[in-house]
Amino acid sequence: MAGMLILGRLLWADTTQSPHSASGVAIEGDRIVATGPNVDLQRAYPQATLVDATDCVITPSFVNAHHHMYGVLAHGIPLQAAPAGFWPFLQDFWWPLVEDRLTHDLIRAATDWACLEMIRSGVTTFYDCLEGPNAIPGALEAEAAIVSARGLRGVLSFEASQRVSPLNGELGLRENAAWIRRCQEAGGLLSGMMCFHTSFTCSANFIREAFAIASEHGARVHMHLSEGTHEPEYCLRHLGLRPVEYYERLNVLGPRVLASQCVQVDASEVEILARHGVNVSHQPLSNCEVGGGFSPVPEMVQAGVNVALGTDGYINNMFEVMRAAALLPRARLQDPGAMPARLAWTMATQNGARALGFADLGKLECGKSADLLLINSHLPTPVAEHNIADQLLLYRNPADLRGVMCAGRWLLRDGLVLGVDEVAVRTRVERAADELWKAARG
Repeated sequence: MAGMLILGRLLWADTTQSPHSASGVAIEGDRIVATGPNVDLQRAYPQATLVDATDCVITPSFVNAHHHMYGVLAHGIPLQAAPAGFWPFLQDFWWPLVEDRLTHDLIRAATDWACLEMIRSGVTTFYDCLEGPNAIPGALEAEAAIVSARGLRGVLSFEASQRVSPLNGELGLRENAAWIRRCQEAGGLLSGMMCFHTSFTCSANFIREAFAIASEHGARVHMHLSEGTHEPEYCLRHLGLRPVEYYERLNVLGPRVLASQCVQVDASEVEILARHGVNVSHQPLSNCEVGGGFSPVPEMVQAGVNVALGTDGYINNMFEVMRAAALLPRARLQDPGAMPARLAWTMATQNGARALGFADLGKLECGKSADLLLINSHLPTPVAEHNIADQLLLYRNPADLRGVMCAGRWLLRDGLVLGVDEVAVRTRVERAADELWKAARG
């Protein structure tokens, strides 16, 4: 073996366990072939290229389990008045001023910037939910070309809904089905997922059709679920059931389902999610931004629900998202032990990999994909085996990343994203935002 040896100060290979001092990883191609003490690795692989990371903690890279890459175009958009609630946020702002105006060019510009942000903050795998009803067909292809060029592992989907028309909803389902097939045939780092919006924009038959297509292709299914009070109120008023109860009655829940948000879910719904093995992605910062509330994440974890983390296209910094995921529940429950730092890290790594169906991600072990981070360990106080989770969660940021690797390929080294003209990417997304904002300016 030639390969590569990364020698670390600490190797935190499994975020549910303690780290190992003076340890690292051996990599061949896109796979980890060994982990262990630095001296043992050097003895076993004398011909390998050495990467000295003895000032760093080596950890698994992050999995962003819910992104809207196009969302960056709305950051700072001019508004006459702030939306008065979740439904006005969608009806008066997000749909007409953002999603309905997306084009392939706008999507490409936003995707490039989003990929840059993800690499900078340690994300190598992500799930993206794109809705642009006037940008299909071909919207996912527009995203994919950029993601592929940046070297990230992307699970892409189009958020099909009937809010524009039944025909547009069917086009959305076809967009997903075609993309899933293409990825299954091509292989590589890109894959697809079936996606529909919510119970209040999709009929029961449409939802069943989405699940049937996914089953036919062996794909997972994503939907937004109870992001605010609107969906529970809608379901109770029109269907006589809460949203999770409604999906259970449709007989569609299971471990291949990814439900994002899950903010306004009650205890009985949490029990249903756990019983059916549904995966949940938690977006704490965007939940605050839209005034949706505080998702009962500790309660879901206690019930056995697999909860992952996502940025939702809002604040696309996984360090900030992890901090919010850890700290907000402590304040809500008035319990400093409600969400341990170690659990927040696990949600951002192993749980995200599980939610997206990647058995070879989330831990640094022999045979798994070489997706890892090098995090500067020089803090004012020592980083040690007993405090690693809290030290990294509370006091590290994207600027502290010394390396980001996806499938054995360096995407970031020494603070620089490799192979990217950042000025050109920024200029392109600024022009795209200016074009989108024309409607908002009136």
